[in-house]
Amino acid sequence: MSSRRYLVVLMFFAASLVGAFVTGRDFFFNLSYFWAALFVIAAIWTWLGTREIRLGRHTRALRAQVGRPLEERLAVRNTGRFPKLWLEVRDWSELPGHEASYVVASLGAKQERIWTVRSICQRRGRFRLGPLSISSGDPFGLFQVTRRIPQTTNVVIYPATVELPNFALPVGILPGGDALRRRTHYVTANSSGVRDYAPGDSFNRIHWPSTARRDRLIVKEFELDPQADVWIVLDGDASAQAALPTPEAPSVRLNDSLWQTTPVITPPLLPPSTEEYAVSVAASLAQYFIRRDRSVGFVAHGQTREMIQPDRGERQLTKLMETLAVFHALGRIHFHDVLTMEAEQLPRGTTAILISASNDTRWVVGAQSLKRRGLRVVSVVLEPYTFGSVYSTADIAALLWASGISAYRVKCGDNLMAVLSGGESLAQHFAR
Repeated sequence: MSSRRYLVVLMFFAASLVGAFVTGRDFFFNLSYFWAALFVIAAIWTWLGTREIRLGRHTRALRAQVGRPLEERLAVRNTGRFPKLWLEVRDWSELPGHEASYVVASLGAKQERIWTVRSICQRRGRFRLGPLSISSGDPFGLFQVTRRIPQTTNVVIYPATVELPNFALPVGILPGGDALRRRTHYVTANSSGVRDYAPGDSFNRIHWPSTARRDRLIVKEFELDPQADVWIVLDGDASAQAALPTPEAPSVRLNDSLWQTTPVITPPLLPPSTEEYAVSVAASLAQYFIRRDRSVGFVAHGQTREMIQPDRGERQLTKLMETLAVFHALGRIHFHDVLTMEAEQLPRGTTAILISASNDTRWVVGAQSLKRRGLRVVSVVLEPYTFGSVYSTADIAALLWASGISAYRVKCGDNLMAVLSGGESLAQHFAR
Protein backbone atom coordinates (compact mmCIF):
# COMPACT_ATOMS: atom_id res chain seq x y z
CA MET A 1 0.00 0.00 0.00
CA SER A 2 2.78 2.44 0.89
CA SER A 3 4.64 1.69 -2.36
CA ARG A 4 1.51 2.53 -4.39
CA ARG A 5 1.08 5.80 -2.55
CA TYR A 6 4.74 6.56 -3.09
CA LEU A 7 4.35 6.08 -6.84
CA VAL A 8 1.17 8.19 -6.96
CA VAL A 9 2.81 11.08 -5.14
CA LEU A 10 5.89 10.75 -7.33
CA MET A 11 3.71 10.97 -10.43
CA PHE A 12 1.97 14.08 -9.07
CA PHE A 13 5.32 15.69 -8.32
CA ALA A 14 6.62 14.92 -11.83
CA ALA A 15 3.42 16.24 -13.44
CA SER A 16 3.54 19.43 -11.34
CA LEU A 17 7.20 19.97 -12.22
CA VAL A 18 6.53 19.51 -15.96
CA GLY A 19 3.56 21.86 -15.77
CA ALA A 20 5.65 24.50 -13.98
CA PHE A 21 8.40 24.48 -16.61
CA VAL A 22 5.97 24.35 -19.54
CA THR A 23 3.48 27.01 -18.38
CA GLY A 24 5.62 29.00 -15.93
CA ARG A 25 2.60 29.50 -13.67
CA ASP A 26 3.13 29.93 -9.91
CA PHE A 27 0.41 27.42 -9.15
CA PHE A 28 2.42 24.52 -10.59
CA PHE A 29 5.61 25.71 -8.87
CA ASN A 30 3.80 25.88 -5.51
CA LEU A 31 2.34 22.44 -6.13
CA SER A 32 5.82 21.06 -6.89
CA TYR A 33 7.14 22.58 -3.65
CA PHE A 34 4.25 20.99 -1.78
CA TRP A 35 4.98 17.49 -3.09
CA ALA A 36 8.71 17.89 -2.41
CA ALA A 37 8.04 19.08 1.14
CA LEU A 38 5.65 16.16 1.65
CA PHE A 39 8.42 13.76 0.66
CA VAL A 40 10.96 15.37 3.00
CA ILE A 41 8.60 15.52 5.98
CA ALA A 42 7.47 11.92 5.46
CA ALA A 43 11.08 10.70 5.20
CA ILE A 44 12.18 12.52 8.37
CA TRP A 45 9.09 11.36 10.27
CA THR A 46 9.75 7.75 9.24
CA TRP A 47 13.43 8.04 10.16
CA LEU A 48 12.46 9.18 13.65
CA GLY A 49 9.70 6.55 13.96
CA THR A 50 11.74 3.72 15.51
CA ARG A 51 14.50 5.80 17.08
CA GLU A 52 14.66 6.47 20.80
CA ILE A 53 12.41 3.47 21.40
CA ARG A 54 13.07 0.91 24.12
CA LEU A 55 11.41 -2.45 23.78
CA GLY A 56 11.57 -5.10 26.48
CA ARG A 57 9.96 -8.39 27.40
CA HIS A 58 9.83 -10.21 30.71
CA THR A 59 8.79 -13.84 31.09
CA ARG A 60 7.69 -14.80 34.56
CA ALA A 61 9.12 -18.32 34.28
CA LEU A 62 11.19 -20.06 31.62
CA ARG A 63 9.60 -23.38 32.59
CA ALA A 64 5.96 -24.23 32.01
CA GLN A 65 3.80 -27.29 31.45
CA VAL A 66 1.30 -28.40 28.86
CA GLY A 67 -2.16 -27.19 29.84
CA ARG A 68 -0.84 -24.40 32.06
CA PRO A 69 -0.41 -20.72 31.18
CA LEU A 70 2.81 -19.03 30.16
CA GLU A 71 2.67 -15.35 31.03
CA GLU A 72 4.81 -12.66 29.52
CA ARG A 73 4.91 -8.88 29.85
CA LEU A 74 6.06 -6.68 27.00
CA ALA A 75 6.73 -2.95 27.22
CA VAL A 76 7.57 -0.27 24.66
CA ARG A 77 8.79 3.12 25.84
CA ASN A 78 9.33 6.33 23.91
CA THR A 79 12.43 7.95 25.39
CA GLY A 80 12.48 10.81 22.88
CA ARG A 81 10.81 14.23 22.79
CA PHE A 82 8.68 13.54 19.73
CA PRO A 83 5.47 11.48 19.81
CA LYS A 84 5.10 8.30 17.78
CA LEU A 85 2.01 8.12 15.60
CA TRP A 86 1.93 4.34 15.45
CA LEU A 87 4.20 1.43 16.26
CA GLU A 88 3.78 -2.19 15.28
CA VAL A 89 5.55 -4.70 17.51
CA ARG A 90 5.81 -8.12 15.87
CA ASP A 91 6.87 -11.23 17.75
CA TRP A 92 8.67 -14.07 15.93
CA SER A 93 8.51 -16.64 18.72
CA GLU A 94 8.32 -20.37 17.98
CA LEU A 95 5.96 -21.26 20.83
CA PRO A 96 2.65 -22.46 19.30
CA GLY A 97 -0.32 -20.30 20.14
CA HIS A 98 1.79 -17.54 21.69
CA GLU A 99 0.80 -14.29 19.97
CA ALA A 100 2.62 -11.33 21.48
CA SER A 101 2.41 -9.00 18.47
CA TYR A 102 0.70 -5.69 19.16
CA VAL A 103 0.00 -2.34 17.49
CA VAL A 104 0.46 0.82 19.56
CA ALA A 105 -1.93 3.43 18.17
CA SER A 106 -0.10 6.44 19.60
CA LEU A 107 2.75 6.90 22.02
CA GLY A 108 3.55 10.30 23.41
CA ALA A 109 6.94 11.60 24.45
CA LYS A 110 8.37 9.88 27.56
CA GLN A 111 5.41 7.51 27.65
CA GLU A 112 5.29 3.74 28.01
CA ARG A 113 2.81 1.13 26.86
CA ILE A 114 2.67 -2.25 28.62
CA TRP A 115 0.67 -5.29 27.65
CA THR A 116 0.48 -8.83 28.99
CA VAL A 117 0.26 -12.02 26.97
CA ARG A 118 -0.95 -15.21 28.59
CA SER A 119 -0.92 -18.32 26.43
CA ILE A 120 -2.00 -21.82 27.33
CA CYS A 121 0.86 -24.19 26.47
CA GLN A 122 -0.31 -26.69 23.91
CA ARG A 123 2.85 -28.63 23.05
CA ARG A 124 5.84 -29.88 25.00
CA GLY A 125 9.35 -29.07 23.88
CA ARG A 126 11.98 -26.35 23.89
CA PHE A 127 10.86 -23.20 22.09
CA ARG A 128 12.42 -19.85 21.28
CA LEU A 129 10.84 -16.60 22.47
CA GLY A 130 11.79 -13.77 20.14
CA PRO A 131 13.22 -12.04 18.28
CA LEU A 132 11.05 -8.91 18.09
CA SER A 133 10.71 -6.36 15.35
CA ILE A 134 9.26 -2.87 15.58
CA SER A 135 7.87 -0.98 12.58
CA SER A 136 6.70 2.58 12.10
CA GLY A 137 6.00 5.05 9.31
CA ASP A 138 4.79 8.50 8.40
CA PRO A 139 1.17 9.69 8.73
CA PHE A 140 0.78 9.76 4.93
CA GLY A 141 1.70 6.12 4.46
CA LEU A 142 4.55 6.82 2.05
CA PHE A 143 7.43 5.17 3.92
CA GLN A 144 7.83 2.41 6.48
CA VAL A 145 10.89 1.38 8.48
CA THR A 146 11.46 -1.79 10.53
CA ARG A 147 14.02 -2.34 13.26
CA ARG A 148 14.83 -5.84 14.50
CA ILE A 149 15.66 -6.68 18.12
CA PRO A 150 17.61 -9.96 17.89
CA GLN A 151 17.62 -10.94 21.57
CA THR A 152 15.95 -14.30 22.24
CA THR A 153 15.31 -16.61 25.18
CA ASN A 154 14.37 -20.28 25.36
CA VAL A 155 11.44 -21.70 27.26
CA VAL A 156 10.95 -25.38 28.11
CA ILE A 157 7.42 -26.78 28.16
CA TYR A 158 7.14 -29.91 30.28
CA PRO A 159 4.79 -32.73 29.21
CA ALA A 160 1.32 -32.95 30.70
CA THR A 161 1.01 -35.02 33.86
CA VAL A 162 -1.84 -36.40 35.94
CA GLU A 163 -1.95 -36.73 39.71
CA LEU A 164 -2.03 -40.45 40.48
CA PRO A 165 -3.55 -41.39 43.86
CA ASN A 166 -1.88 -44.80 43.61
CA PHE A 167 -0.08 -47.08 41.18
CA ALA A 168 -0.18 -50.81 41.83
CA LEU A 169 3.22 -52.49 41.71
CA PRO A 170 3.78 -56.27 41.77
CA VAL A 171 3.19 -57.94 45.11
CA GLY A 172 6.26 -57.93 47.30
CA ILE A 173 7.71 -54.60 46.19
CA LEU A 174 8.38 -52.92 49.51
CA PRO A 175 11.15 -50.61 50.71
CA GLY A 176 14.05 -52.63 52.03
CA GLY A 177 15.95 -55.57 50.63
CA ASP A 178 19.43 -56.81 49.86
CA ALA A 179 22.25 -54.30 49.93
CA LEU A 180 23.56 -53.11 46.59
CA ARG A 181 27.28 -52.26 46.58
CA ARG A 182 26.86 -48.70 45.43
CA ARG A 183 27.60 -45.74 47.69
CA THR A 184 25.07 -42.97 48.13
CA HIS A 185 24.95 -39.61 49.88
CA TYR A 186 21.42 -40.41 51.12
CA VAL A 187 20.71 -41.90 54.53
CA THR A 188 19.29 -45.37 53.86
CA ALA A 189 18.57 -48.49 55.89
CA ASN A 190 21.77 -50.15 54.64
CA SER A 191 24.87 -49.05 56.53
CA SER A 192 28.07 -50.23 54.84
CA GLY A 193 30.69 -48.99 57.29
CA VAL A 194 32.29 -45.93 58.85
CA ARG A 195 34.91 -43.40 57.84
CA ASP A 196 36.47 -40.17 59.08
CA TYR A 197 34.38 -37.03 59.03
CA ALA A 198 34.82 -34.82 55.96
CA PRO A 199 33.73 -31.17 55.59
CA GLY A 200 30.17 -31.09 54.31
CA ASP A 201 28.98 -34.30 56.01
CA SER A 202 25.70 -33.83 57.86
CA PHE A 203 25.69 -34.32 61.62
CA ASN A 204 22.97 -36.99 61.48
CA ARG A 205 25.54 -39.30 59.82
CA ILE A 206 27.93 -39.15 62.79
CA HIS A 207 28.43 -42.53 64.49
CA TRP A 208 28.82 -41.49 68.12
CA PRO A 209 30.12 -44.78 69.62
CA SER A 210 32.99 -44.89 67.08
CA THR A 211 33.59 -41.17 67.62
CA ALA A 212 33.93 -41.75 71.39
CA ARG A 213 36.29 -44.71 70.94
CA ARG A 214 38.59 -43.04 68.42
CA ASP A 215 38.40 -39.54 69.88
CA ARG A 216 37.62 -37.98 66.48
CA LEU A 217 34.50 -37.53 64.37
CA ILE A 218 33.45 -40.72 62.57
CA VAL A 219 30.52 -40.86 60.14
CA LYS A 220 28.49 -43.74 58.73
CA GLU A 221 28.43 -44.69 55.07
CA PHE A 222 25.31 -46.02 53.36
CA GLU A 223 24.49 -48.07 50.30
CA LEU A 224 21.53 -47.93 48.02
CA ASP A 225 18.52 -50.17 48.48
CA PRO A 226 17.90 -51.78 45.06
CA GLN A 227 14.19 -52.30 45.65
CA ALA A 228 13.76 -48.56 46.08
CA ASP A 229 14.85 -48.01 42.45
CA VAL A 230 12.26 -47.61 39.72
CA TRP A 231 13.36 -47.63 36.09
CA ILE A 232 11.07 -46.20 33.40
CA VAL A 233 11.86 -47.70 29.99
CA LEU A 234 10.19 -45.82 27.14
CA ASP A 235 9.86 -47.19 23.61
CA GLY A 236 11.29 -44.67 21.11
CA ASP A 237 10.96 -46.83 17.99
CA ALA A 238 9.49 -44.70 15.20
CA SER A 239 7.91 -47.71 13.46
CA ALA A 240 5.74 -48.45 16.51
CA GLN A 241 4.13 -45.00 16.68
CA ALA A 242 0.72 -43.88 15.42
CA ALA A 243 -1.06 -40.53 15.43
CA LEU A 244 -4.27 -38.88 14.32
CA PRO A 245 -4.39 -35.34 12.87
CA THR A 246 -4.50 -32.66 15.55
CA PRO A 247 -6.40 -29.39 15.00
CA GLU A 248 -4.64 -26.21 16.01
CA ALA A 249 -5.86 -24.89 19.33
CA PRO A 250 -6.73 -21.20 19.59
CA SER A 251 -4.35 -18.89 21.41
CA VAL A 252 -5.22 -16.75 24.40
CA ARG A 253 -3.95 -13.20 24.46
CA LEU A 254 -4.49 -10.14 26.61
CA ASN A 255 -3.65 -6.66 25.34
CA ASP A 256 -3.54 -3.30 27.08
CA SER A 257 -3.35 -4.94 30.47
CA LEU A 258 -0.95 -4.94 33.38
CA TRP A 259 -0.70 -8.43 34.83
CA GLN A 260 -4.46 -8.73 34.94
CA THR A 261 -6.25 -11.97 35.74
CA THR A 262 -7.58 -14.12 32.92
CA PRO A 263 -10.65 -16.32 33.03
CA VAL A 264 -10.19 -19.96 33.95
CA ILE A 265 -9.34 -22.06 30.90
CA THR A 266 -9.81 -25.82 30.70
CA PRO A 267 -6.48 -27.58 30.07
CA PRO A 268 -6.26 -29.10 26.58
CA LEU A 269 -6.47 -32.79 25.88
CA LEU A 270 -3.39 -34.73 24.87
CA PRO A 271 -2.69 -34.80 21.12
CA PRO A 272 -3.94 -38.11 19.63
CA SER A 273 -0.48 -39.62 19.34
CA THR A 274 1.06 -42.69 20.95
CA GLU A 275 4.25 -40.71 21.49
CA GLU A 276 2.49 -37.96 23.44
CA TYR A 277 0.49 -40.42 25.52
CA ALA A 278 3.60 -42.47 26.29
CA VAL A 279 5.58 -39.38 27.32
CA SER A 280 2.72 -38.19 29.52
CA VAL A 281 2.48 -41.61 31.17
CA ALA A 282 6.24 -41.63 31.82
CA ALA A 283 6.15 -38.11 33.27
CA SER A 284 3.16 -38.93 35.49
CA LEU A 285 4.81 -42.08 36.86
CA ALA A 286 8.10 -40.29 37.48
CA GLN A 287 6.25 -37.58 39.37
CA TYR A 288 4.29 -40.16 41.37
CA PHE A 289 7.33 -42.14 42.57
CA ILE A 290 9.66 -39.21 43.22
CA ARG A 291 7.06 -37.49 45.37
CA ARG A 292 6.94 -40.69 47.41
CA ASP A 293 10.70 -40.54 47.93
CA ARG A 294 11.50 -43.34 45.51
CA SER A 295 14.62 -43.36 43.36
CA VAL A 296 13.67 -43.14 39.67
CA GLY A 297 15.80 -43.76 36.57
CA PHE A 298 14.97 -43.43 32.89
CA VAL A 299 16.16 -45.01 29.66
CA ALA A 300 14.92 -44.60 26.08
CA HIS A 301 16.28 -44.83 22.56
CA GLY A 302 14.67 -42.07 20.53
CA GLN A 303 16.56 -39.69 18.30
CA THR A 304 19.44 -40.33 20.74
CA ARG A 305 20.05 -42.65 23.66
CA GLU A 306 18.71 -41.13 26.85
CA MET A 307 19.96 -42.54 30.14
CA ILE A 308 19.31 -40.97 33.54
CA GLN A 309 20.64 -42.83 36.57
CA PRO A 310 18.21 -43.35 39.47
CA ASP A 311 18.02 -40.59 42.02
CA ARG A 312 15.54 -38.90 44.36
CA GLY A 313 14.31 -35.38 44.89
CA GLU A 314 12.86 -32.50 42.91
CA ARG A 315 16.12 -32.00 41.05
CA GLN A 316 15.78 -35.50 39.61
CA LEU A 317 12.16 -34.78 38.65
CA THR A 318 13.25 -31.61 36.87
CA LYS A 319 15.93 -33.55 35.00
CA LEU A 320 13.39 -36.18 33.92
CA MET A 321 10.85 -33.56 32.87
CA GLU A 322 13.38 -31.66 30.78
CA THR A 323 14.45 -34.88 29.06
CA LEU A 324 10.85 -35.90 28.34
CA ALA A 325 10.01 -32.39 27.12
CA VAL A 326 12.34 -32.75 24.12
CA PHE A 327 12.01 -36.51 23.62
CA HIS A 328 10.85 -37.65 20.18
CA ALA A 329 10.24 -41.24 19.11
CA LEU A 330 12.48 -41.15 16.05
CA GLY A 331 14.60 -44.17 16.91
CA ARG A 332 15.37 -47.12 14.66
CA ILE A 333 16.04 -49.62 17.43
CA HIS A 334 13.18 -51.99 18.22
CA PHE A 335 11.95 -52.17 21.78
CA HIS A 336 13.02 -55.79 22.32
CA ASP A 337 16.58 -54.84 21.30
CA VAL A 338 16.50 -51.95 23.77
CA LEU A 339 15.48 -54.31 26.59
CA THR A 340 18.32 -56.66 25.65
CA MET A 341 20.95 -53.91 25.48
CA GLU A 342 19.91 -52.13 28.67
CA ALA A 343 19.32 -55.24 30.79
CA GLU A 344 22.76 -54.95 32.37
CA GLN A 345 21.92 -51.44 33.60
CA LEU A 346 18.96 -52.73 35.62
CA PRO A 347 20.17 -54.39 38.84
CA ARG A 348 18.40 -57.38 40.29
CA GLY A 349 15.44 -56.43 42.49
CA THR A 350 14.61 -53.13 40.80
CA THR A 351 11.24 -52.30 39.30
CA ALA A 352 11.12 -51.81 35.52
CA ILE A 353 8.11 -50.03 34.03
CA LEU A 354 7.96 -50.70 30.29
CA ILE A 355 5.94 -48.28 28.11
CA SER A 356 5.34 -49.23 24.48
CA ALA A 357 2.83 -49.20 21.63
CA SER A 358 4.62 -51.95 19.69
CA ASN A 359 2.69 -55.02 18.57
CA ASP A 360 5.90 -57.02 18.17
CA THR A 361 5.67 -60.02 20.50
CA ARG A 362 9.46 -60.17 20.81
CA TRP A 363 9.47 -57.39 23.41
CA VAL A 364 7.23 -59.59 25.59
CA VAL A 365 10.06 -62.14 25.52
CA GLY A 366 12.42 -59.36 26.61
CA ALA A 367 10.10 -58.47 29.49
CA GLN A 368 9.96 -62.14 30.54
CA SER A 369 13.77 -62.24 30.47
CA LEU A 370 13.93 -59.25 32.81
CA LYS A 371 11.54 -60.98 35.18
CA ARG A 372 13.65 -64.15 35.18
CA ARG A 373 16.69 -62.04 36.09
CA GLY A 374 14.94 -60.98 39.30
CA LEU A 375 13.41 -57.66 38.22
CA ARG A 376 9.85 -56.64 39.02
CA VAL A 377 8.28 -55.79 35.67
CA VAL A 378 5.20 -53.65 35.01
CA SER A 379 4.04 -52.63 31.54
CA VAL A 380 1.92 -49.86 30.06
CA VAL A 381 0.64 -50.91 26.65
CA LEU A 382 -0.82 -48.32 24.29
CA GLU A 383 -3.48 -49.39 21.77
CA PRO A 384 -2.26 -48.08 18.38
CA TYR A 385 -5.50 -48.86 16.55
CA THR A 386 -7.25 -46.16 18.57
CA PHE A 387 -4.63 -43.70 17.27
CA GLY A 388 -5.33 -44.44 13.61
CA SER A 389 -3.17 -47.53 13.14
CA VAL A 390 -4.37 -50.87 11.76
CA TYR A 391 -2.50 -52.81 14.45
CA SER A 392 -3.66 -53.80 17.91
CA THR A 393 -1.76 -54.67 21.08
CA ALA A 394 -4.52 -56.74 22.67
CA ASP A 395 -2.49 -59.92 22.14
CA ILE A 396 0.56 -58.24 23.67
CA ALA A 397 -1.37 -57.40 26.83
CA ALA A 398 -2.75 -60.95 27.03
CA LEU A 399 0.75 -62.45 26.70
CA LEU A 400 2.07 -60.14 29.42
CA TRP A 401 -0.72 -61.07 31.80
CA ALA A 402 -0.16 -64.76 31.02
CA SER A 403 3.51 -64.26 31.99
CA GLY A 404 2.54 -62.73 35.33
CA ILE A 405 3.39 -59.17 34.22
CA SER A 406 0.82 -56.47 34.94
CA ALA A 407 -0.25 -54.63 31.79
CA TYR A 408 -2.08 -51.29 31.84
CA ARG A 409 -3.87 -50.73 28.52
CA VAL A 410 -4.15 -47.10 27.41
CA LYS A 411 -6.39 -46.02 24.53
CA CYS A 412 -6.77 -42.68 22.80
CA GLY A 413 -9.03 -40.44 24.86
CA ASP A 414 -8.64 -42.45 28.07
CA ASN A 415 -8.44 -40.75 31.43
CA LEU A 416 -4.84 -41.54 32.38
CA MET A 417 -5.47 -41.04 36.08
CA ALA A 418 -8.27 -43.60 36.06
CA VAL A 419 -6.39 -46.10 33.90
CA LEU A 420 -3.07 -45.97 35.76
CA SER A 421 -4.65 -45.86 39.22
CA GLY A 422 -7.06 -48.73 38.53
CA GLY A 423 -4.62 -51.55 39.12
CA GLU A 424 -5.98 -55.08 39.12
CA SER A 425 -4.67 -58.45 40.12
CA LEU A 426 -4.11 -61.40 37.79
CA ALA A 427 -7.21 -63.13 39.10
CA GLN A 428 -9.33 -60.03 38.45
CA HIS A 429 -7.89 -59.76 34.95
CA PHE A 430 -8.70 -63.30 33.91
CA ALA A 431 -12.10 -63.15 35.61
CA ARG A 432 -13.06 -60.18 33.43
